[in-house]
Amino acid sequence: MFPQSIETDRLRLESIRSDRLDVLELYEICSSDPGIDEVTAHLTWSPHETPKETLEFVTEARTNHESGETGTYVIRPRDGEAGAGEIAGLCGFETDWKRRTMSLGIWLRRRFWGRGYSSERAAAFVALAFERLGLDLVSVSADVENERSNRAIRTYVDAHGGRRDGLVRNWIVVNGEPTDCYRYSISRTEWRESGADVAVTFLE
Repeated sequence: MFPQSIETDRLRLESIRSDRLDVLELYEICSSDPGIDEVTAHLTWSPHETPKETLEFVTEARTNHESGETGTYVIRPRDGEAGAGEIAGLCGFETDWKRRTMSLGIWLRRRFWGRGYSSERAAAFVALAFERLGLDLVSVSADVENERSNRAIRTYVDAHGGRRDGLVRNWIVVNGEPTDCYRYSISRTEWRESGADVAVTFLE
């Protein structure tokens, strides 16, 4: 259903099913990577406490990926980028086939912030949604208090002709508490009319 990997100018997104994924390496990143508390401050998960927690996450993500419900990818910078080949973070999407909608998500390690990787990955997923999967809408939500993510989202949503739909109350749970989010969306028509272009390759 979904590509095994996706390549953009600077990134290679590898399916969570990839044999290259070392679960123990991912655990080290998700548990004790410098800045992990800051990374997860506005996310729906907390730093992992055991390797088993990471394994359970990977196992569930692989099952959902194979079912065609969610796509989860490891982000690796390509040659020429600082940290080329390393795990820079994870990204993915959830598909709602009845509503013909793809919802995006991403997290990056602290030292990979500020490079525009979120926008580049979003452009690839938008192209996937509209060109290959026949969906009509791409949406993304962010904690209202996460100013960094909201700035990044506005940048790529505007570039693709989308809009901020508004405030959604108690939409996600962060640190055990329901949290308000801003929701953004891009329609297939808006994307086409924007003329936004991205160099992306889908690999089976």
